[in-house]
Amino acid sequence: MDKDTVKDLTLMLMYLTSWEERLVPDLHEKHDRPGFRLQIRRTWKGYDFGILNELTDEGLVNAGNRSKSASFTDEGMAKALELLKQYGITLERHDGEEAGIDGTK
Repeated sequence: MDKDTVKDLTLMLMYLTSWEERLVPDLHEKHDRPGFRLQIRRTWKGYDFGILNELTDEGLVNAGNRSKSASFTDEGMAKALELLKQYGITLERHDGEEAGIDGTK
């Protein structure tokens, strides 16, 4: 299997096992701060470190710190969702209904 395929599959698995984490507890979103994100999508770094380093170098994830988890960049989330769509993988919402590719209805 070529390295690009492994990177794509790793990015998809990272997204499928990720969660959203609130950056600042009790901070509410304000409409006068466009682009300011209150949440970040995180995933465990239990994957090949060479692949994680390449995904970091490409600007798709932030995995360079000493924590056990990595975070997705906006570009990384977009690419992961694009790959999931390409492979025909649909996401399910917590209430059991089928969701759109971005996890919403």
